Amino acid sequence: MKHITLLFAIVLVFSCKAGKSVYLFTSFHEPANEGLRFLYSNDAYHWNAIDHIFIKPEVGDAKIMRDPSIVQGPDGVYHLVWTTGWKNDKGIGYANSKDLVHWSAEQHIEVMANEPTAVNAWAPELFYDEENKYFIIVWASTVPFRFPKGQEDENNNHRLYYTTTKDFKTFSPSKLFLDPGFSVIDAEIVKRAKNDYALVMKDNTRPNRNILVAFSNNPLGPYSNYTPRFTEPFSEGPSMTKAGDNWLVYYDSYRLKRYGAMRTANFKTFTDLADSVSVPIGHKHGTIFKVTKKQLAQLLQAAGQSKAAKHE
Repeated sequence: MKHITLLFAIVLVFSCKAGKSVYLFTSFHEPANEGLRFLYSNDAYHWNAIDHIFIKPEVGDAKIMRDPSIVQGPDGVYHLVWTTGWKNDKGIGYANSKDLVHWSAEQHIEVMANEPTAVNAWAPELFYDEENKYFIIVWASTVPFRFPKGQEDENNNHRLYYTTTKDFKTFSPSKLFLDPGFSVIDAEIVKRAKNDYALVMKDNTRPNRNILVAFSNNPLGPYSNYTPRFTEPFSEGPSMTKAGDNWLVYYDSYRLKRYGAMRTANFKTFTDLADSVSVPIGHKHGTIFKVTKKQLAQLLQAAGQSKAAKHE
């Protein structure tokens, strides 16, 4: 009997440990003047909204917060960047937090200050490079007459740029990150394995406006082996996360007015999951990362929601 009791206790401990983390999805609602929201999920397929604004936009002329991206550094501090304006804005927003509830004073980082004619700085995404021990910030900007524009207007012909930083106080000079030969926005780097990185992005050209992925052995590239566009036209804001043995690519299917999702194990075949996932109405372009259940409880408490909703 004692052996059975001990075995049950061991199984219980391991089952509790296996389920100690949850997924968070950064979010905002149009018209993007309210601030940072979160969704949460136990399985990365079924999402619940936390009905609360955790930080309000205070920097940039437009005072908006679009495309919030969060990465946790090795010291446990969370770093947040976001889009502060549609145009005539060469900077991005930045703040940090130890608990995702209380945030530092906001900064406006002029990432394109070295480009006098730059139109914008859209959808900054954070990635922490464990090998080089620095953060990479990637965003999309238009510099008119810099690249062949195809069917694009000169003020909408985007390429990807980047900077690196170890402390968000000093930054490397902003440089071109990717010119794939077409207008590109909404890029996110993910690490699949050692020396194996994927870059999910939006082809923003008029005939396409949909999602694809490219690959590299270095987070700064060069990226190659582009996949075919695997989402419907008029989709943007891709976010990737690992769930079990599969990768999920979430995206905003804005013409269909819903959130889409694709599942892949090999980045060669993609399965449409739009009818199998649940994403709250109003959710817009964010990034997905994991936190502990204790951290989720703190977020829910801050929002006045004492209990997490149960997933199906």
